[in-house]
Amino acid sequence: MTLYPNRFSNRAAIVTGGASGLGLQTAKRMVAEGAKVALWDLDADRLEIARRETGAAYVHALDVSDHAAVAAAAAASATALGRVDILVASAGITGATVPVQDFPVESWLRVINVNLNGLFYCCREILPFLLKNGYGRIVNIASVAGKEGNPNASAYSASKAGVIGFTKSLGKELATKNILVNCITPATFESAILAQLPQSQIDYMRSKIPMGRLGGADENASLVCWLASEECSFSTAATFDISGGRTTY
Repeated sequence: MTLYPNRFSNRAAIVTGGASGLGLQTAKRMVAEGAKVALWDLDADRLEIARRETGAAYVHALDVSDHAAVAAAAAASATALGRVDILVASAGITGATVPVQDFPVESWLRVINVNLNGLFYCCREILPFLLKNGYGRIVNIASVAGKEGNPNASAYSASKAGVIGFTKSLGKELATKNILVNCITPATFESAILAQLPQSQIDYMRSKIPMGRLGGADENASLVCWLASEECSFSTAATFDISGGRTTY
């Protein structure tokens, strides 16, 4: 992995789902490349470990599906960091892995509330800080499931399709504001979220990847960091594939 030590000098970022997986790897890289970073995550204990692992300037434990909590975290993070330039919306859950006729309603609602509504809350409450700066980068974490749909994962697939559509809409809204909004659509990659899935589902998703392996969180973090940087200057409202060849559109 090649680092660019000054890429995020004088930039401040908020990373949701920052205590593990892609959020953690992204935060590590951003700090190494000069950013001040605030980590948001539901797991308060894991957040303190992540703070030490990443060198994050600030951590905040919250449930992103709680709008009031997100608004409070945004204000507190902006104060702690001094400014906000970047949002990486990585918080997410998988939900149940069962056919639709058996899908628990409470699991459906929870997945939509975290993966889609929570992402909306984060963008909504952080945007005023970016607009004030006249600069910003938002990177939303979607999934190949949002493009293709995974069987027995209807809530997750629907929520990530929603993230793609939301990203395209918001990116167009902000296209003349120097605030670029993009999302990535990873295939399955090694992360703590796999613990929420049965092995049969993981094997199915691996079988769909032409490269024959799962991705790495660090590989995804490399793409996220480019999209979050000034190097990304003419891409917005876009979906960037990182799926080992699974999707080609």
